[in-house]
Amino acid sequence: MVRNKLIKSSTLPVCLLSATLAFGVSPIYNKVYAAEMATQQTNTIKGKVIDSNGEPVIGATVLIVGHSTNSGTISDMDGNFQIAAKTGQKLKISFLGYETATVTARQGMTVTLKEEATALKGVEVVAYGVQKKVTVTGAISSIKGEALTQTPVSSVSQVLAGQVTGVSSVQYSGEPGNDDAQIFVRGKASWTDSQPLIQVDGITVDAAYMNDIDPEEIESVTVLKDASATAVFGVEGANGVVLITTKRGQDSKAKITASVSGTLLFPNRPVEQANSVEYANYHNMMRRYDADGDASKQEFSQEVIDKFASGSDPIRFPNMRWTDYLMKKSSMQTKANVNISGGNKKVKYFISAGMYSQGGLFKTFAQDYDADYNYKRFNYRANVDINVTPTTKISANIAGSVDNVSRPLIGSTDALMKAIYLATPFSSPGVVGDKFIKTATDYSDIQLPFTGSDPMSAWYGKGYYKNGSNRMAVNLALTQKLDFITKGLTFSIKGAYNSNFTVTKQGSASIATYSPVAQYGEDGNMVIGADGYPVLNYKQSGSFSRAKVSTSAGRARNWYFDARFNWSRKFGLHSVSALLLYNQKKTYYPGGDYNLVPSGVVGLVGRVTYDWNNRYMAEFNVGRNGSENFHKSHRYGTFPAFSAGWNVSEEKWFEALKPTVSFLKLRASWGLVGNGKLGGSYRFYYTPDLYSINGSGYYFGVNSNNRVLASSEGLKHNADVTWEKAFKQDYGVDIHFFNDKLSATFDYYHERRTDLFCTDYTAPALLGFTVPKANLGETKSWGWELALKWQDKIGKNFRYWAGINLSYNQNEIVEMKEEPQSNAYRMKKGHRIGADKTAGYKFFEYYNENTPAHYKEVYGVDFPVQILKDAIRPGDCTYVDLNGDGVIDSKDLTMELGYTEDPEYTIGVNLGFSWKRLSVNTQWTGAWNVSRVLDGSFRYPFFDGSAYGKGGLLKYMVDNSWTEENPDPNAKYPRVTTDHGKVNNYASSDLYMLDAKYIRLKTVSITYDFKFPFMKKLGLTNLQLGLSGYNLLTFTPFIWGDPESRVDSGPSYPLQRTYTATLKVGF
Repeated sequence: MVRNKLIKSSTLPVCLLSATLAFGVSPIYNKVYAAEMATQQTNTIKGKVIDSNGEPVIGATVLIVGHSTNSGTISDMDGNFQIAAKTGQKLKISFLGYETATVTARQGMTVTLKEEATALKGVEVVAYGVQKKVTVTGAISSIKGEALTQTPVSSVSQVLAGQVTGVSSVQYSGEPGNDDAQIFVRGKASWTDSQPLIQVDGITVDAAYMNDIDPEEIESVTVLKDASATAVFGVEGANGVVLITTKRGQDSKAKITASVSGTLLFPNRPVEQANSVEYANYHNMMRRYDADGDASKQEFSQEVIDKFASGSDPIRFPNMRWTDYLMKKSSMQTKANVNISGGNKKVKYFISAGMYSQGGLFKTFAQDYDADYNYKRFNYRANVDINVTPTTKISANIAGSVDNVSRPLIGSTDALMKAIYLATPFSSPGVVGDKFIKTATDYSDIQLPFTGSDPMSAWYGKGYYKNGSNRMAVNLALTQKLDFITKGLTFSIKGAYNSNFTVTKQGSASIATYSPVAQYGEDGNMVIGADGYPVLNYKQSGSFSRAKVSTSAGRARNWYFDARFNWSRKFGLHSVSALLLYNQKKTYYPGGDYNLVPSGVVGLVGRVTYDWNNRYMAEFNVGRNGSENFHKSHRYGTFPAFSAGWNVSEEKWFEALKPTVSFLKLRASWGLVGNGKLGGSYRFYYTPDLYSINGSGYYFGVNSNNRVLASSEGLKHNADVTWEKAFKQDYGVDIHFFNDKLSATFDYYHERRTDLFCTDYTAPALLGFTVPKANLGETKSWGWELALKWQDKIGKNFRYWAGINLSYNQNEIVEMKEEPQSNAYRMKKGHRIGADKTAGYKFFEYYNENTPAHYKEVYGVDFPVQILKDAIRPGDCTYVDLNGDGVIDSKDLTMELGYTEDPEYTIGVNLGFSWKRLSVNTQWTGAWNVSRVLDGSFRYPFFDGSAYGKGGLLKYMVDNSWTEENPDPNAKYPRVTTDHGKVNNYASSDLYMLDAKYIRLKTVSITYDFKFPFMKKLGLTNLQLGLSGYNLLTFTPFIWGDPESRVDSGPSYPLQRTYTATLKVGF
């Protein structure tokens, strides 16, 4: 009943109004329109101004040549204009960023303006609409879709960083189907959720949807960064907004474009493991060190080491490097797309279909099912615009993807890499013939002290995992011009429905393993075969079973609706526009504790813009939003923002400077935005406290074992919880030099975020319960962004360009209600978000006989009692006593070490040129003031995942450890030990916080457009061959693989470098 009332009270009236406007008003208006045309044909010219892409040019000036400027006009939001002129007169049409055109006036004319070599051309996509670039006052960055397709990648997020200022990303994994990068807009300003809002064609989507889009379908990507640009999104706009606009048809003949590419994938910077000889010697050294030099404690005999080294018995004493054995040298990726676009004044269309596949980098060996890593995706899209009448337009989009992800049945996505790094090199020789061999410790001649784990047991023969997803999105919009009410007024409604259905199939199997048993002759000697290796029999363990298949399904869907009025008018030199929009959305199966209860958000949006002669600009935005996450008394909030701009170069006194400074704009914005993300566990946190029914119960009496079932208190709730609020400021300068050959944009921003969601740990423990979370936290963030671009021509055929994007972001936790500490360095407060992940001891040096004296020389106090006290030995780690109490303990742990995992500085450099039909483009990206913390097998030698002494070992540890033979004070690792290693030598400290800065050649592309005589006969308008690469070069001091990858207890699937050949044809 409530739902029906809601539909009747909101959606239904809007639909009825739209239908009335579309089918009732339009015929009446058409008659008026026709009559007006008949009476004014002799002295009124109507036409349209578009750019080279067929997009309307908004605000173009139209003048009659030889007449005063007072007789002119400008084009409206659809590029249309109307001027009192006669057929045959000359019209001069101009707009900033385009070449001025002089044309002959005729009725219904369409004028195409050519773009100048300037960054001020056209319009900019903004929230719920577009604006002239020259009058934009918010902090906005955008790139065209062509920049995303220079080299084929699986997702947009992989190439977005470095393309625009203020956007950083971290790609942890290269696993097929799971290689999306995390995106941040102006860094992190919240510890709850810092992911930006993502919209595709005005519809909010999740990050998975964005990364499933075929980049060939994308027209542009716009990033909204300040409050002026994001305030209309209310409780969803605090972390920035990414707007993706897909391609649409133009008023032109049908154009068909097809492309196909093939790519070779190579693992990027794999980490090398120690071989069996290195492992045994390093392990013996550890046992000898821990026993004060007692060699009898060594576990690997010289006979075993000789077997490893000689390779004379490779089955029983293997010498494996698992990454070399399990990983392929390369893999394949293929991509294809075909699209058709075109239309006329009535109907315009863009239709696209694409296919993408990526193979895995791991060998599968002989199995009766496919357990390889691979990813396959099919994309489709159809965008159609229909001008039903001169005043009514219907737009329809249908898009989706069908994908399949496959991998071994191994648990988490990174479990295979983890198993490799935890394995010993002598635990197995792998698959020999058709047998999976595992070594043993019960050989009758020479004994292995232990075997450890092997990586193949984690997945080989265990089965497969496959996940299929079918995602579909349908959008329908109706736009009705209401010029009969007031000129420049339009009304539109939009509805969208998105669905995703997934099917997961798991095949669980088992396989027999075999351990080798040597054959002996009658003489008691081991039998040696003709190949020089011992003749072996095998003892079987376990048995083979075929995969038992189980399936499960998942579903997700959501809908979105909005209704809006847009108004745009020109009053002489005054331009005014306004937007009023109502929207609501509902998401089904949102996850978390209340997955079956849909979530919803509603909002009312308003915007007013003003500019005088493209010189003085002002904009006011406001969003009023409501979220079901909060109690009805706190459910709605208002988020206003104001921005202003001044095109200084439009002043008359500036004319003398224009030969040098061709454009100068100053802008500033202030506003309040919100963040309503609390996390799935805290949904409906405003409801009464939770109770557990017949849970653990209570014990009554003294020393009683009788438990009485009863209701018990659970999580305490807080009805006063509301959204985070962020007050943002932005001050920017846009300046161009030398007739727009050099352009520069600079922004400084500051954000103060309050009411962050956290627990008050300052409350005394005697309360007897954990106090509920509340809006008690506060952060601040600030930074600057600089974008420079130079573009020029040499002669007629050679054009070159160079661009650089440089961003700096810093943040600080102002308040987090932590448990009070005796020293500020132990608290998250006052430090960057994420600094707690790099907390540890401050490393001093490896212990030696001079360490106490050296410490006193450096710090002026006596050497403190270390964690190991009197058990400390040469080569052990020593630490700095930060609190000055003479003892190293937990009070000396500090958060002032290194940097966080998200970089403070990011940079992107674009260099390229074109000569005739040859084009070369390179994209460099980089980051610094960023750290990676070694953990797991990257920090602990011989770690098997739970214990120390019999696990994996990396070669870098062997080559870079302190040893008695080489007591290098600059060694990267201390004396190897399992005695107290975790509490001292391998305790968290800046010794394991590594500099992960890098500069890399992200993409390079070389294309050539052929022109053959036969092309015209075949109807070919374009034939292009391209060669490209991705992640080709990386310069970094970080040696633990790729600087973006994980080096902790969950190491990631290797990132890849790629080499691609692409063929593109057009008809």
